[in-house]
Amino acid sequence: MDASQYKDYILTLLFVKYVSDKQKADPDSLIDVPPGGSFDDMVELKGDKEIGDKINKIIAKLAEANRLQKVIDLADFNDEEKLGKGKEMQDRLSKLVAIFDDLDFRGSRAEGDDLLGDAYEYLMRHFATESGKSKGQFYTPAEVSRVVAKVVGIGADTAQNETVYDPACGSGSLLLKAAAEAPRGMSIYGQEKDNATWALARMNMILHDNEIAVIPKGDTITSPQLTKGGRLETFDFVVMNPPFSLKSWSNGLENDYGRFEFGMPPAKNGDYAFLLHALKSLKSTGKAAVILPHGVLFRGNAEATIRKALLQQGYVKGVIGLPPNLFYGTTIPACIVVLDKENAQARKGVFMIDASKGFIKDGAKNRLRSQDLHKIVDVFTKQSEVERYSRMVPLGEIADPKNDFNLNIPRYIDSSEPEDIQDLHAHLHGGIPERDIDALSDYWDAFPQLRSRLFKPNRPGYLDLAVGVTEVQAAILDSPEFREFADGIHSLTEEWFARHRPALAAITKETTPNDLIGVISEDLLGRFKPTPLLDEYAVYEQLMTYWHSIVHDDVFLLMHEGWVGAAKPRLAIENKDRKLSEEPDLIIGSGKKATKYKMDLIPPTLVAARYFAGEQAQVDDLDAEAEAAIHAIEEYVSEHGGEEGLLAPAVDDGRINKSLAAARLREAKGEEEADLDEIAALRHLIQLYADEAAAKRAVKEARAALDLATLEKYADLSEDDAKAIVLDDKWATTMRTRMTDEVQALTLALVERIRQLGERYAETVGALDTELEKLKAEVAGYLADMGVES
Repeated sequence: MDASQYKDYILTLLFVKYVSDKQKADPDSLIDVPPGGSFDDMVELKGDKEIGDKINKIIAKLAEANRLQKVIDLADFNDEEKLGKGKEMQDRLSKLVAIFDDLDFRGSRAEGDDLLGDAYEYLMRHFATESGKSKGQFYTPAEVSRVVAKVVGIGADTAQNETVYDPACGSGSLLLKAAAEAPRGMSIYGQEKDNATWALARMNMILHDNEIAVIPKGDTITSPQLTKGGRLETFDFVVMNPPFSLKSWSNGLENDYGRFEFGMPPAKNGDYAFLLHALKSLKSTGKAAVILPHGVLFRGNAEATIRKALLQQGYVKGVIGLPPNLFYGTTIPACIVVLDKENAQARKGVFMIDASKGFIKDGAKNRLRSQDLHKIVDVFTKQSEVERYSRMVPLGEIADPKNDFNLNIPRYIDSSEPEDIQDLHAHLHGGIPERDIDALSDYWDAFPQLRSRLFKPNRPGYLDLAVGVTEVQAAILDSPEFREFADGIHSLTEEWFARHRPALAAITKETTPNDLIGVISEDLLGRFKPTPLLDEYAVYEQLMTYWHSIVHDDVFLLMHEGWVGAAKPRLAIENKDRKLSEEPDLIIGSGKKATKYKMDLIPPTLVAARYFAGEQAQVDDLDAEAEAAIHAIEEYVSEHGGEEGLLAPAVDDGRINKSLAAARLREAKGEEEADLDEIAALRHLIQLYADEAAAKRAVKEARAALDLATLEKYADLSEDDAKAIVLDDKWATTMRTRMTDEVQALTLALVERIRQLGERYAETVGALDTELEKLKAEVAGYLADMGVES
């Protein structure tokens, strides 16, 4: 199936399973799961000939009990066109129900995690989309949602009675991210015209305990549903990612509700229709953040007229340029336009950010990293001017005739890297231009003595390397200042982790992971902010990458199983039919009798390193011996296995092994004129093979003994043991390594630049000319020797 159809079945089952499990854990759950309307009732249908029709009836009961008709019952589980007939449907649905039966949501909490939204995004990323049909308007990537939610101004001070509204809410993910920024919660409103997507939003709200969210269905521009007395209702905050440049936005438009007082948007481009709707939907102090294509910043005609009016009224607080290819269904770059009615008339400028270069490749799409998100929010919130990244642009500059209210970000922020200028004088006469060395001032500020160690005067304005190009890295690493810098980073990391170790050791089922990482990460960012050279956001990214890839799952395990329970090994899943087999962390035994284990929290290597260091060292030594034995064979065969070599008769089709060597030895010993040297060579090779086999056997036996001891040790681990391994050997050690990587990256960047400059001007043009004349003379001499006149 196409993902747009597939999602209806998957997300419906996900919802039914989720609410069924939650009611088991909490009988007072807000969703009523009636008899005959639960996921367990579906499980009972596996193998039933009428499974499709009966699943429909189960979902209907659940929908009726909670007034969710036309929300969770859109997918037809008895559709023979999509699911097959008879046995085919029976088997397909039975297997599908079985997959969801393996999941257990009783202990899960949706807070901070967009369960349905993440599932939907997964489907959009990993399954084909219908040809020519964009899904971009249905889902805003989570990272972009967080940026919008934060820059719009929702935060710790937001009151519970304040309101947030998304006029084109899609799956509701953006609304949920925005509301999640208010610790005390807030009232949620939205509207969505696509029936299936509206249903998805309703389900999403329920999963996040926002079942009272008001989300009517309909086209926001032509049929706004949130009205009062013939006027649009107004809200404290508006967030929106509307469909880009919608051509049919005005079809059926009868009442503009006063939205277009600054001008009518183009008939075939609805970007400003949505922006003006957001503006009209704001209270007198309201704020909005709307994701739109870059064209809204600079297109002319009707849009230019509207843009000019908005700027003159002071409604545009800021513009944030995003990287290209972030959204599903389009590759074009987008921007966030931030509107603010509060004190609009007093606004003297527009704060601009060019964040177009801050992203990471993620498959076919780009994605904002944690550091990109945090930097955008920090800079926008504090209105900090950062070279080549952000500035407050005065309205006078925007209104200047040369700009004429054009908001195209490159007009005001040059984010390009400075050109690396070649110095002709240096190419002619040698020496490194001093201005190129001055450009590395951040390094010299941090290491004042290092510059004089690396460079010496040449002539005014030019320097020479005081060490060889190949010695630059060693000179930097051996510098007392650099060692002091590296030690300082190590100490900062140690102090930071020691500060938060008690909180990490106190993880229980009551822990809120988002709050935990929020405190830890902000402290890390603050500690490294004053550190010269290091980008505090790059340091922050190291932590957040580790959190998202490993630590978040570790915390989840600890919350639900405790330190001792989470540390216990479990049997690895092996289910080849459903292709869900896991890669084991430890295998005890071999062949069909092998037992495979997964260690979700504590890898076996950490247990071995802490408790069996001697045994591990022995295995490492034996490994080295086995490698040496293999290398000895390769060397001996390389030396004697050629066409004229002593081992040549034993080579078969370009290869030789122990069996071929033994067979040839028997032949050679039986020949009348035996070649004693060949026989000796074959015996030596066979002995080498025997040595290799013995070495491998020793490794296997030692590793098996170590693996068994490691497995048995898990049973003895106390809570304190588990904490020591996870906190100190796993989390802290990994963060130390990641901080070291940041320092090394700085070093390599400096080394590479100095090497580049040193090699660029190492040879003058004159020296090259001299070398060229010398080579010409040599060539002429060779030609003359051959009787050829040059």
